[in-house]
Amino acid sequence: MKRFPTLLALAFAALTFSNATAATYTVKPGDTLYSVARATGMDASTLMKLNKLSSTTIQVGQRLNTGGAPSAAKAPARAPQAAAAPSRGGAFVRSAATRFLGIRYVLGGNGSGGIDCSSYTMNVFRQMGINLPRTAAQQWRVGAPVNRSHLREGDLVFFNTTGRTASHVGIYLGGGLMANANSYKGRSMVEPLFSNPYWASRYQGARRVLN
Repeated sequence: MKRFPTLLALAFAALTFSNATAATYTVKPGDTLYSVARATGMDASTLMKLNKLSSTTIQVGQRLNTGGAPSAAKAPARAPQAAAAPSRGGAFVRSAATRFLGIRYVLGGNGSGGIDCSSYTMNVFRQMGINLPRTAAQQWRVGAPVNRSHLREGDLVFFNTTGRTASHVGIYLGGGLMANANSYKGRSMVEPLFSNPYWASRYQGARRVLN
């Protein structure tokens, strides 16, 4: 008779241990690595390392190890850390931006054979589960305005290069760098932002679409 409480206690302990350590997420239609990372309160780059992913591509039905991340029921307890999420996603922004570097610049281009500035930003953000409109001028009207002193990774940065509003757009990568499809250089590339006199003198503002 004395063994019953002991066995019950052991069973309860095992169940508690399993729930605390075995945390997975099954990819659903519309999910991206970035959205899964945000939903589970993780850094996207950490999620990639934990699952030994060589790219940001994930498949519907795929089970991702979230390393014991809190369940949805416990998510509110992490609310005070929400403001830090964009910085933790900086590596993921850079990873997504890198996938489309070195592509030949073609005005109006949409694919691997050629790409322009707004097509570049549109393709990068699609990797993060966000659909941007096609032109730089249209992208200028999405998201929220950001002061130059508060720029962070993933912000869209805009320039007046032709005498009209938002004629060029790039993606801020942090550290004073941006990724963009440069018509003068003839390819998509990473380059300095404010330390480059050309871009600094034509800078128009920034918009934030990554929350």
